[in-house]
Amino acid sequence: MLEDIEGAASAAVLLAGGAPLRSTLVVADPGDWLALDAGVREVAWRHSPFLPEWERGAPPAVDLTQLGESQLALALCHRDGRIRQAALRSAVRHPALLPLIVIRCADWVGPVRERARELLREVLDVDAAVDLAPLILRVGRRDRGAFGVDALGQVLRGASAGQLAALLATPDRVVRRFAHRLAVEGRLLRPAELARTAARDEDTVVQDLCATAALTALGDEQADEDVLSPLLAARNPRTRAAGVTALRRAGRPEQAKSYLGDRSALVRACARYVLRQLGGDPTAWYRTRCMEPGDPELPPGAVIGLAECGNRADARLLWPLLAHPTAGVRARAVAGLRALDCVDAKRLWPLLDDPAAAVVRETALALLPSAKELPADRLLERTRSERPRHVRVGAFRLLDARGGIVALRAAVGLLEDPDAKLRGWAGQSVQRWHPSPDIRRGDAEVGELLDRSRHLFSDHVLRIRKREAGVDG
Repeated sequence: MLEDIEGAASAAVLLAGGAPLRSTLVVADPGDWLALDAGVREVAWRHSPFLPEWERGAPPAVDLTQLGESQLALALCHRDGRIRQAALRSAVRHPALLPLIVIRCADWVGPVRERARELLREVLDVDAAVDLAPLILRVGRRDRGAFGVDALGQVLRGASAGQLAALLATPDRVVRRFAHRLAVEGRLLRPAELARTAARDEDTVVQDLCATAALTALGDEQADEDVLSPLLAARNPRTRAAGVTALRRAGRPEQAKSYLGDRSALVRACARYVLRQLGGDPTAWYRTRCMEPGDPELPPGAVIGLAECGNRADARLLWPLLAHPTAGVRARAVAGLRALDCVDAKRLWPLLDDPAAAVVRETALALLPSAKELPADRLLERTRSERPRHVRVGAFRLLDARGGIVALRAAVGLLEDPDAKLRGWAGQSVQRWHPSPDIRRGDAEVGELLDRSRHLFSDHVLRIRKREAGVDG
């Protein structure tokens, strides 16, 4: 792989000496061809035996048909457009040089560009299109690159599902999207195949495209099962949500009840929509599930779901869940109380020491509006290195929101924290710190803290900070 322009230039020198293409670059990698095209123009062309005639500035008079494949590749990338155009006449006889013809289709010189496009039209069949698709789509992002993409689409629209298989499964996300659009447009994949792709593909564009196409097949009972099962079992929330919404069209709306407690807010919302269309009451379901605070089977999604569609009176069901044995339930209970605007700082305070990071994170978020009223000394004690990392992070978040000298004291103390990321956050906090109106001007502690963190400032900025605080030095 040609990783940089220097590597590409070195490859060009090797090619000028007659080295084979396949031993000089990875011919299946679009990036190598693009790098070579740029690298050739960086080469000292005296390495090429046919260069002197070209460098005199006259139109190329040498017979490029006599050049070998490697040197012809260099001519296709030459900085002189007349040479590139002349090289195209011979390149068509070398299938290995097709990638460079693709690149020349977006050439900045009109005659070169038009000749390359004529050649591409002549040679581009389905097999060549499949091989060249990654490069064509990369070149398609350039100015004048649309021609290749259009030509690629025209050819591949005549391909079968088997011929497109390699592109449908490629790790290249852009190519995979392009191939799936063609497959959906040509109805080359069965609804069940589309559903399975939507469930397993990692790209959201492919997921949405395939899920939408698969759901158009709903109506036949067997098709419903083949399509809905993969969608409803998908790890991706958008795909699961599409499956849940489709339960209504499939005549199975009651099945949406099992998704009311889903871990995804989108899926929960879709499940509530489907059940309400059926005349159901999702809120009643949530209340019933949350009435047993010791239920080990209580899904965390049901807890936050109650806050999403309930009212402030439902906080009475959430408070007992702060002691639930499952960390996810405790975290969602805190998040639910915050969503219902029922935060009680005194009752939530103990959760800043929870063994689960998710619970402490949600608790700190809920307590942020009350940061100035919280006991600063007890928060500072939680930033000590012997405390668990997530406890230190939660306490520092609240101290930083509090501002003033307390925030500076906490941040400077964490500059020596064992966790690199937390040290970085603390350093950023110190750098953006400014004295607040409640800080006593001339406070010696401020000067001491700023001196301890002087490595974070230039001398000029440090003097400004001290002047703002009324501290000498």
